Amino acid sequence: MERQRARRLALPAAALVLAVWLSGCATTVAPEPDAKPASTAPATPTAVPPASDKSAKGTDKLPIVGPTAAPDTLMANGHAHVFAIDPLRPSVVIDPNDPSVRTDLWVRVREGFAMPDLDGDLVIKWQQWYASRPDYVQRMTERGGRYLFYVVEEIEKRGLPTELALLPFIESAFNPQAMSSARASGMWQFMPATGKDFDLKQNLFRDDRRDVLASTRAALDYLQMLHGQFGDWQLALAAYNWGQGNVQKAVDRALKAGLEPSYEKLRMPDETRNYVPKLQAVKNIVLRPQEFAITLPLLQNHPYFLSVPITNDIDVDVAAQLAGIPLDEFKSLNPQMNKPVILAAGTPQVLLPYDNATLFVRNLRAHKAPLATWTAWVAPATLKPSEVAKRVGMSESELRAVNRIPPRMLVKTGSTLVVPRSPQNAANVPEQIADNAIMILAPETVLRRVSFKVGRKGDSVAAVAKRYGVSTDQVAEWNSVSKTARFKSGDTVVVMQVRKASSSKKSRRSVPSKRRMATGRSTSSAKANSSKRSAAGKSSAKVAGTAESAKRQ
Repeated sequence: MERQRARRLALPAAALVLAVWLSGCATTVAPEPDAKPASTAPATPTAVPPASDKSAKGTDKLPIVGPTAAPDTLMANGHAHVFAIDPLRPSVVIDPNDPSVRTDLWVRVREGFAMPDLDGDLVIKWQQWYASRPDYVQRMTERGGRYLFYVVEEIEKRGLPTELALLPFIESAFNPQAMSSARASGMWQFMPATGKDFDLKQNLFRDDRRDVLASTRAALDYLQMLHGQFGDWQLALAAYNWGQGNVQKAVDRALKAGLEPSYEKLRMPDETRNYVPKLQAVKNIVLRPQEFAITLPLLQNHPYFLSVPITNDIDVDVAAQLAGIPLDEFKSLNPQMNKPVILAAGTPQVLLPYDNATLFVRNLRAHKAPLATWTAWVAPATLKPSEVAKRVGMSESELRAVNRIPPRMLVKTGSTLVVPRSPQNAANVPEQIADNAIMILAPETVLRRVSFKVGRKGDSVAAVAKRYGVSTDQVAEWNSVSKTARFKSGDTVVVMQVRKASSSKKSRRSVPSKRRMATGRSTSSAKANSSKRSAAGKSSAKVAGTAESAKRQ
């Protein structure tokens, strides 16, 4: 244990110079990410001036680059060691020898509780539910330990109650990969439309509803907005679950009936009725775990991850290998990735554990092979997957797998596909594609020739077109006549009818006609999206996660 602590103290804050090193430009200054502090070894605060790009080369003692001036640092084993709080905007330094520093994150969370307590049978019910599932609570809190420090930091910066840091336990069991049946996603469970309202990008390559940093910012923005609307945290939480429009209507009904518009008095769905009691139950367990025979995992009051700049496209598995962490661990910190490649134009940083960020920098320096084996390709025309595969030099089965193309589907013009990167196409994917890439699929169709003899009364082109559900232009073209022509009795008329390759119920259900498929999944209709929780004031609910759902464990 002591050897491990000493090794952590000796590690340089390598991620602080990654952007400088990658760009090769001495004038580029990277935002200074955080570093994971040691918990025991002595350290003396000193100031270290910013180092030049030149001093970063040829040495393992990587310099610390500050945004504008020399950062506060701690010296340990001859290395400058920064204990920054915020991985994107460092401002506070932790000295582990300072007796005033809280080393237990749970203590810090408890000290920030500021919401009024809720009592009642539902709170007791959910306390018993969690207490009877200690293994579930253990998994949930251990997983949340990766993200809780960052969430608490962001909450305290805004002066919000730290009960909000426990909300992802209720929403998703702190699983950033969680996806509800209603398509709410991420540890804060944003619906697609609400995510867009709060600038969470959702495209072929990434879904920021799962991004740890972006989704936390959006959730706190939304919660602050709701609290400003209702002036009550319990009602704000109800609106986060049910939709602010619905809660506002319930408040208006209560006022009209001469009732107090409080959480406990409003009429609401069972899910929302249980929502705040669940949060209160988790709050009570965090306050007094021993009363419920629950052992909370030890969480240190320092960052778990660093924000490491990315300036070149890189495969997800290559990034994990260079960082020396399992792919699952990499994805747990960077769950927003939809494809096997990270596009620098759309994802300017990745999150890595502190020690592994340092290793990533060193391994990246020594890496000689291409960083990315995948790139983006935009379909110039509507094509069959087999035709696309031939054009880009890969098998059809691999193309379908990596791009999630169902059977009997065509790739429409303008669709972006992930394809192998070639020496002739080795440049980084441009920002416009990285931010706006979509996949549009259409059912594959087969044309069959139908011919018939015109009856005694004759027939017009328009009448034939209407009868067979095609356009007058098509009928005219197929029969080499004008759109206003009439067929005489006995003429043979040709019509090309569209027939779907498959009419099975499964095919129709999985890919309805006129539905655009984006980010690897078919999008819901605008009407369905608008019926969900929206920051624009739409009276609808986000279907929130329930603690009893095993899917989010």
